[in-house]
Amino acid sequence: MHKIMIWVFAALTSLFTLPFSLSANEGYQFRVNGVRGAIKQNIELHLEQFTHAEHHVSPRFKNTIKQEAQIALQALGYYQSDITLTQDPDRAFRIHVDVVLNEPVRIETSDIKLTGHAINDADFQHLINKSAPKVGDIMHQGDYDSFKNALKILALQKGYFNADFDTAKLEIAPHLNQAFVSLHFNSGERYRFGTVSFEGNAISTNRLQSLVPFNEDDYYVSSKLGELNQALSNSGWFSSVFVEANTDDIKDYLIPIHVTLAQQSRNIIETGIGYSTDIGPRFKANWQKPWLNTDGHSFESKLGLSGPEQSIEASYKLPLENVATDFYQFQLGFKNRDLNDTNSVESNFALERHWVLPSGWYRIGSLRWLYEDFTQANQDTAISLIMPGISFNRSKASSGAMPSSANRIMLATEFSSPSWGSDASFIRVRGRLGWIGSLGNNHRFVTRLDAGAILMEEVLNLPPSLRFFAGGDNSIRGYGYESIAPRNSEDKLIGGRYLATSSLEYQYRIKGNWWLAAFTDYGSAWDDKPDWKQGVGMGVRWASPVGPIRIDFAWGLDEPNKGFKLHFALGPEL
Repeated sequence: MHKIMIWVFAALTSLFTLPFSLSANEGYQFRVNGVRGAIKQNIELHLEQFTHAEHHVSPRFKNTIKQEAQIALQALGYYQSDITLTQDPDRAFRIHVDVVLNEPVRIETSDIKLTGHAINDADFQHLINKSAPKVGDIMHQGDYDSFKNALKILALQKGYFNADFDTAKLEIAPHLNQAFVSLHFNSGERYRFGTVSFEGNAISTNRLQSLVPFNEDDYYVSSKLGELNQALSNSGWFSSVFVEANTDDIKDYLIPIHVTLAQQSRNIIETGIGYSTDIGPRFKANWQKPWLNTDGHSFESKLGLSGPEQSIEASYKLPLENVATDFYQFQLGFKNRDLNDTNSVESNFALERHWVLPSGWYRIGSLRWLYEDFTQANQDTAISLIMPGISFNRSKASSGAMPSSANRIMLATEFSSPSWGSDASFIRVRGRLGWIGSLGNNHRFVTRLDAGAILMEEVLNLPPSLRFFAGGDNSIRGYGYESIAPRNSEDKLIGGRYLATSSLEYQYRIKGNWWLAAFTDYGSAWDDKPDWKQGVGMGVRWASPVGPIRIDFAWGLDEPNKGFKLHFALGPEL
């Protein structure tokens, strides 16, 4: 009998407490009315701590909610606000917070003074003009604190390591709706760069010094250390780079810079496999020697194997005084090609001079010897060319596998003449323009323009590698790879003197890293008169860790009887 009574009591207890437990687990919900934007968001942020409170809506609890809402409002300059709390008649744990702001506290006086060596520093003046509290502004506690922090951060970035506030005072008279700001910032002496020392390097110190983007006794700027770190990393000589200011050995306001380096392995071998519908499966292998001697010379060889193309090339790089941006490169390469109506074996030897210009353009001057033994359609011959050339390219992109914005420009020309031993006289010009833009987070646009021309020479006097062909994954989708070009009387491809293709693509994010795409491509490769081709289609994009993967279903509108073509590609969209 005793056990039965205990069981009945427990059941009745659970029956009465169940509704309260369910409501408590449901959590409080606050509906903030009368304000919007940052003010509403700040109140909601302060009240989040009560969403899972485990007690009833008592007068004391309501008072606590009011106090938190007042704190949130005061931080934004509203000290005379009226707040009313109302419980929802249908849901006891939903509370309406009705706010009437009334007059805000405004800055009556703003006493901002800068002393020390930064008094004439343009960056500090810009910061003060842009962000300092101004008379008449609503007193925003967050903006006030942000300005103070910004002064300290800028001082550290520019080498004012002894900077501090002589006065930092904020006074508020709520009954007068007035605030009084007094900030006196003393920057002190500005430090300078001292000597730069290197540890753990097999490359000569003179070579490394050419990468330092500042001189000894220059004013300290923290971003310059980042530039030095980046330049050393980009050299390819080191597996790790650590740049630090030696604050333990400062003399006469000069900060020594110490760089710790770990030398890169002398041999690096990389292999990879891939696939595209243009050339099918492919295999790549790279052998790199990032440094051969103390001058930082390097060597790299590449092997590429696919069904229609097999290539091998080697390059030797000699850095110049400015290692990061200037170098010479010797290249030797061989390629065998058997595609469509082309069968060729080409040999290339080139001397290149590379520059990175201050404007961000990458410039390459070259002198190339090309010998190509080929069969193109019914033409069977060999051609030898010596071609000086120059190219410019520039690319910019936001971060991520599929950047929200990007652009790329490439312009290149090569020319040849029998006067220096070539078999033909011509000028070949090539250009490419690409742009990626976004509208919000879910809409992307990709456009490409590609053009080329051969002047002063007949196409039959040039090797296939210099002629123009269109069609394929990165050209006009819906048509076979390099299948668009002038043909002879036997309907065999001979290639064109001119090229113009364009692409317009719209992408819509369906979920996460997955996108749907719709596109149209248009263009031609021709000799005398263009025969324009258009392809349209839809596709899927995946922003994979190794880059965008693209699968397209495309139709060639000018070849309707051939059905659709499947295109698969991995790599940059531009």
